[in-house]
Amino acid sequence: MKGIMKKTTIIFALILFSFLTSGYKRPDFYTIDSVKNARIHNNKGIMYLEERLYYPAIQEFKIAISLNPNTQASAVYYNNLGETYMKIGKPDLALDCFERALVQYSLNLKYYQNLADCYIALNMTEQKFKETAEKTNPLNMVMRGILYEKTGDYKNAITILDEFAYTEPDLLITPAVRLHIKKMVKEHL
Repeated sequence: MKGIMKKTTIIFALILFSFLTSGYKRPDFYTIDSVKNARIHNNKGIMYLEERLYYPAIQEFKIAISLNPNTQASAVYYNNLGETYMKIGKPDLALDCFERALVQYSLNLKYYQNLADCYIALNMTEQKFKETAEKTNPLNMVMRGILYEKTGDYKNAITILDEFAYTEPDLLITPAVRLHIKKMVKEHL
């Protein structure tokens, strides 16, 4: 009886030992996080852009947009895509990207500057001056001021942007506009 008990204990100990040392681990569970993946694709796009690999950069930005559409973050992705199109000389494709970036987040001065560059490349400045003349939307003043700056009319640009900063002191874009005005004054007046 003792021999059987001893053999059973040894067998049980061997089985237990084999389970403990077998390397078994619970399988990992992966969650699909489209927001995180969108950031990863955007970062890849930026890396491709820095290496002047424009086609892969465009594809990565498009993937980022499709993974995380209609958010403030997608405004960054649209802007990056638009900048890439501008670098390859396709302002007609960049126009939609910059306009969508402003729809997603309208309080980033860089988006207005990029859109103004696009309007100039497409010879749309006169049309946009007319469209932004009405003051129903205060952000029209930002676009108008940037357009004046990009066309070389720095006095009007400073005047319009300064009026915007005075009338809309609490908007998130206002400190950037004020800083931009100081930069223009220092460089051009």
